[in-house]
This record gives sequence, structure tokens and C-alpha cells, in this order.
Amino acid sequence: MLIANMAMSDLLYPIFLFPVRLAEMHVGWWLIGGTLGQALCKIHTFLADVSSLVSIQSLVLITVDRFGTVVVPLRSPLISRKFCPFFIVATWIIAMTFHSPYFFAFRLVEYPGGILCEGLWQEAFGGTTRAKYHLTGAIVFFYIPFVLVVILYSIILIKLKKQVHPGEQSSSNEEQRARRNKNVLKMAIAIVLVFVISWVPYHTSWVLLSYVPEISFFSSCSFLLYAHITYYLAIANCAINPFICLILSSNYRQGLKKLLT
Repeated sequence: MLIANMAMSDLLYPIFLFPVRLAEMHVGWWLIGGTLGQALCKIHTFLADVSSLVSIQSLVLITVDRFGTVVVPLRSPLISRKFCPFFIVATWIIAMTFHSPYFFAFRLVEYPGGILCEGLWQEAFGGTTRAKYHLTGAIVFFYIPFVLVVILYSIILIKLKKQVHPGEQSSSNEEQRARRNKNVLKMAIAIVLVFVISWVPYHTSWVLLSYVPEISFFSSCSFLLYAHITYYLAIANCAINPFICLILSSNYRQGLKKLLT
């Protein structure tokens, strides 16, 4: 269920973000005006960023679930089937609550050539709210989860190495369980690594832009190119995760095959 939740959030991201970005690349302006355009301006950014936070929280929950299965297998699951729906709903509530300021900050702005959807943080909240908001989001929803995931997976890897050693006799059930845990672990680690590679440069650029005093480098072509590359690398994460699951998870492949046939 947790992987399905992450897959749903990954699907939501391109649905709301890619059409707008394609329109901006080819037209350069926001295409819909009036009340509908104002609502879409707020909703598309809100839901796109909500989906990214849900993916991050899902990764943490998957890691905690793997940690409980591998490190403390004899105890009751840390995330049981009974409470799993609660955790899934909680990921969406937390993400929506954190991004609720988007409804006040984002609005359509008229220019001589057309209209654009922009985040007017200073007008909506004043001061340095935007910088503080993005820094808080980066720390709470990216850097802290990243450290937690690295620590838990390090413990899991150590535990797996100690479970079965070459030449030791072990029952078929234990071997199957160890093999299953390793397969799931490979997929989870691959997803985490891709997530980190996709999002670390993007968050780093945001922190630099928000808190480092403006210097000529930030307006140079090199930094602008870096900012564009990191942005599109970050939003490409939602398209990479399904391929990882398809390659490394037999259950995912079987489920997809049943869905298509």
C-alpha cells in the first residue's frame, strides 16, 4: 500500500505540472484567465508540490516498514495493515497543510504581453517569508528524512549481512525470507538513491538563492543553466520510480501485467 501511495503521488505530479510547463516553454504565457485561470494557478502548483511531499513521506514509511521487518522480525509490524491506511491519509494531510499558503501566495499577474502564474510571497505574507518557508520545507521534509533513511538502511544492511553467512545451514523458510528482504531492500535503496540524486541539487540551489547574498554568479548563464537542469532533474524523479519498481519488483511486474490484461 505504501508503494502504491508513492506511485499515486508520482502520477499526480506530472498530471498537474507538465502541461503547464510545456505551455510556458512553447507559448510563454498562462493560457487561461479569469476566475478559472486564477483557481488553476493555485491548484496546479499546490497539488504538484503536495505530491512530492507525499512521495518523501512514503519513502520514510517504507524504510521504517523494512526496518521493522528485517531488524525486529519477531515483533509486531511497526506499520501494520490495520494502521497503514491511517499513515497514508496522514501523508496527504501533512503535505496539504504545509502547502496551504500556496492558495494565498500564487495568483495571476498581468503583463503587457499576457498573464503569468506567480508566487507573490512578499505581497501575501511580507518580509522574508518565502526564504524561511522554503528553508523549513527543505530541512523538515528533505534533509531530516534523508538522514533518517540513511541511518535506518545502514542498520538494515548490517543486519542482513549477519543473518546468513556462507556455509551456514539455514532452513528454506529463512533463506526465502532473507532473499525476499534483500530484493525489497534493493528496490527501496535504488528509489532512495534516485530520489536523492534528483532532489539534492534542486534544494541546494533554492537555499543558495534564498540565503546567500546576491552576487554576480547567481545571475550568470552558468547558474541559470544549473537551476534549470536541477529543476527538470527533480521533476523527472516521478517518471523514474515506476521503472525502478518494474525492473526490481516481480510483484510490481505481475500486478502491472494483470492490470493490462
